[in-house]
Amino acid sequence: MLIKPAPDILPSEITPRAVFDDRRRIVLRAGLGLAAGAALWPAAIPRARAASLGSLPSPFSTDEAPTKLDAVTGYNNFYEFGTDKGDPARNAGKMALRPWTLQVEGLVGRPRTFDIDELLKLAPLEERIYRMRCVEGWSMVIPWNGFPLAALLKQVEPLGSAKYAEFLTHYDPEIMLRRPVLHWPYAEGLRLDEAMHPLTLLTLGLYGEPLLPQNGAPVRLVVPWKYGFKSAKSIVRIRVVEKQPATAWNLAAPQEYGFYSNVNPAVAHPRWSQASERRIGEFRKRPTLPFNGYAEQVASLYQGMDLRADF
Repeated sequence: MLIKPAPDILPSEITPRAVFDDRRRIVLRAGLGLAAGAALWPAAIPRARAASLGSLPSPFSTDEAPTKLDAVTGYNNFYEFGTDKGDPARNAGKMALRPWTLQVEGLVGRPRTFDIDELLKLAPLEERIYRMRCVEGWSMVIPWNGFPLAALLKQVEPLGSAKYAEFLTHYDPEIMLRRPVLHWPYAEGLRLDEAMHPLTLLTLGLYGEPLLPQNGAPVRLVVPWKYGFKSAKSIVRIRVVEKQPATAWNLAAPQEYGFYSNVNPAVAHPRWSQASERRIGEFRKRPTLPFNGYAEQVASLYQGMDLRADF
């Protein structure tokens, strides 16, 4: 499978947030809604909620400057809507975000289906500014709004035999890519202790507002110490299971994409090095940090493992 390296985005090409917000305000007052393009927050989400998710600051946030909003919402991997980085912003607005439910099942004492509005009330939302690293060599710093996935999993009471969590995403062949670039629906997985780790976020927004479709609306996973493809978008089902689940990229190219997919600069991708990365909005590359800079919090999860073999 040929994946083209990401082109650079220059700072001069990125719209400041203040300009973006003013443009959005003017368009909404004009009553144009989504007709202005996929860069606007969806009209399907109530305006009162779209104004703010009411998130609390989090001690887990990095002190690095967030990536500009236009880059976060316009430069994405979401292959169900196209393989070019701009395709999701152009095409994902077709996806209906209401009604939406998240089913949690498997080895749990209390299986349950959550409506999206129930998720918004399940736990206090936090704003967490996380470093995010793509396997292709680019990175961003994104202010996510959500709550620890553990808060949801505790609601369903995983059984003692549970070892993994599998995440299945929305797939609608009427509006999404039918070509088998990957196995559809997209599936990802975490070991249960990874899923329950306080850094693992069930995410409902970014920059204080509800997620856009191209960013995985209305609910997605964010696992900041792993490569971005582990953070499944537009989740509709979580299965708690005993055996390691199959995952989309591992099925497509197991020699390139391991189950764990921890950010590890010492393990090269077969077609490029992972030792450095280019932060969107910067000219020069920077060294890649082990576990994407979260080693102090998560390295103990992998004690005794060979992280070159379990990549």
